[in-house]
Amino acid sequence: MSNMANVLKPEKRAAIVAALVEGNSIRATARMIGVSKDTVMKLAGDLGSACAAYQYDALRNLSCKRIQVDEIWSFVYAKAKNVPQERVGQFGFGDVWTFTAIDADSKLCLSWSIGARDTETATEFMQDVAARLSNRVQITTDGHRMYLQAVEDALGANVDYAQIVKIYGTAQEAEKRYSPAECIGCERNPVQGNPDPRHVSTSYVERANLTMRMGMRRFTRLTNAFSKKLANHAAAVALHFMHYNFCRIHQTLRITPAMAAGVAKSPWTVEDLVGLLSRKSN
Repeated sequence: MSNMANVLKPEKRAAIVAALVEGNSIRATARMIGVSKDTVMKLAGDLGSACAAYQYDALRNLSCKRIQVDEIWSFVYAKAKNVPQERVGQFGFGDVWTFTAIDADSKLCLSWSIGARDTETATEFMQDVAARLSNRVQITTDGHRMYLQAVEDALGANVDYAQIVKIYGTAQEAEKRYSPAECIGCERNPVQGNPDPRHVSTSYVERANLTMRMGMRRFTRLTNAFSKKLANHAAAVALHFMHYNFCRIHQTLRITPAMAAGVAKSPWTVEDLVGLLSRKSN
């Protein structure tokens, strides 16, 4: 790849990042800013790594009260049915899931993890969530069985945990491919501790998942903008959450999630975000 990303003027770097976090593809960003595709990819990769490292350290000792957890599907290299036989079963080729945890009050995404949709990934993810908390919390997940062991292993009895199980009707034939079936009800099942039934919900984290699909072109369905390499996918997710947590003003809160959670005193600009590159090099 070109080393041009290392000599770009700060304002041009900021313009590239601003385009990416608003859902533009790599190629569209390159055309808009007037740089090469490789330059955009190099900057996105380097900055994504810096964003992941910063949030790993900064999002600690959080006094959250209610956390919602969910996972969102995407794929890398090719859809599972199109993965070459020699790559079948190799992670990073086919289905990839991003687990996310949202603080229901501040809307902060305090943790995310990219992996398979299985107990191993869920357990590692919940252990990371637990390591970021300073107090007992209420957690809500969907009804997937992997969370039962994951939450138990990560938090033991020190949690108020419930699952929300949605009940779906049968989708019309024409809607099956592109639309989920209609949700006709849900069950709230306490699992551990004493969860408040009024706050057993995954609405906020599901809305955050929509923000991911809208804000990262590689998550958009029915396009060829999907991630071709797992490292690029991970960098894009880290960049997205850095912008979401620290830069983007939440429409309801009127401040950033990081400010609401007490992690930041003021909103970051895109230029501040790009400045993480110099911290990484020092």
